[in-house]
Amino acid sequence: MPWKAATTMSLRKELIDLIHNNAVTMQTACDRFGISRKTGYKWLHRFETDGAEALGDQSRRPQSCPWKTPRATEEAVLQLRDARPAWGARKLRLRLQALGQKDLPSASTITSILRRHGRISPQEAIKHQPWQRFEASEPNALWQMDFKGHFPVLSGRCHPLTVLDDHSRYNIGLTACVNETRDTVQQQLTTFFRQFGLPHRILADNGPPWGCYGNDAYSSLAVWCMLLGIRVAHIRVLHPQTLGKDERFHRTLKTEVLGQCINRSIAECQQHFDRWRTIYNTERPHESLQMDVPSQHYHQSDRIYPECLSVIEYDPHDEVRKVQGKGEISFRGHTIIIGKAFHHHRVALRPTEIDGIFDVFFSKFKIYQINLYSNIES
Repeated sequence: MPWKAATTMSLRKELIDLIHNNAVTMQTACDRFGISRKTGYKWLHRFETDGAEALGDQSRRPQSCPWKTPRATEEAVLQLRDARPAWGARKLRLRLQALGQKDLPSASTITSILRRHGRISPQEAIKHQPWQRFEASEPNALWQMDFKGHFPVLSGRCHPLTVLDDHSRYNIGLTACVNETRDTVQQQLTTFFRQFGLPHRILADNGPPWGCYGNDAYSSLAVWCMLLGIRVAHIRVLHPQTLGKDERFHRTLKTEVLGQCINRSIAECQQHFDRWRTIYNTERPHESLQMDVPSQHYHQSDRIYPECLSVIEYDPHDEVRKVQGKGEISFRGHTIIIGKAFHHHRVALRPTEIDGIFDVFFSKFKIYQINLYSNIES
């Protein structure tokens, strides 16, 4: 009969003793204990190789697991995750591939590695419902621009100004500003225009410095952009998702870098911004770009920033008026408010197919439509 479980070690030792003392042959000993000659020789070999301790039962767990992720690979995953704690499995996998890491597991396996080592919080399992968004057809067709709130620094507050190319998600600019004034924004835009060229349109919020509240629909910043041939568009009121790509960029910015900048100097904030901007544009895979990085989809504009603004020329058939100090013009016996931001500039009035209705142009942009019979702007 086979080994009795309660005396397995002693029976195996008895078998070995019988064979070593030449008391019986291997066949006789195996017959006595109800085992095969193969089993008898196996235990004899173990005893002679490793001693009496080898006669105990060994674990049936495989000594190796060919499909288990190598320890070095897991460490590489965890090291990159610690350096980029907001990156998910797909981004980590693509970045490790770019760094030359071989034989990487699937993204789902990387997720399991992160979860097993406590690198995934419950909040990360929550999926954000994306808005259905438009997308510009090519780089520099549209830039999105906004401030990412503010946070305390040593000298007051830091106001991060962000500019994002709509088509490629390339971060044109990320600046640690000390305020949100028109002069600050214009100075930063000038720097971006000199480096990347001019976009065709800029999408921004409705309030200052991009737009104006009240009767003045245009800000001086918007007028300056139009002089450069750039249309400033504004989001729908109470619809911040119109700036969805920049808002999503702000969420990433907050998660990955802003926490390192609180109560630092403005200069230190800018250093953090510059380092992270390089990572965002050239290393961080973007899901909306099929996991490419933004720099793979962006190129500079061929519209060069003019250091001197040219004089606006209108068609000889246009009726041209100069905007006065309160933002008004006189036209055919009517006083029409155009906006204080256009003070000193000239606008052109062109008749439409409807009698008494005129379109008002500033440079190449239509800014108003007026009805002389009702004296109401539309």
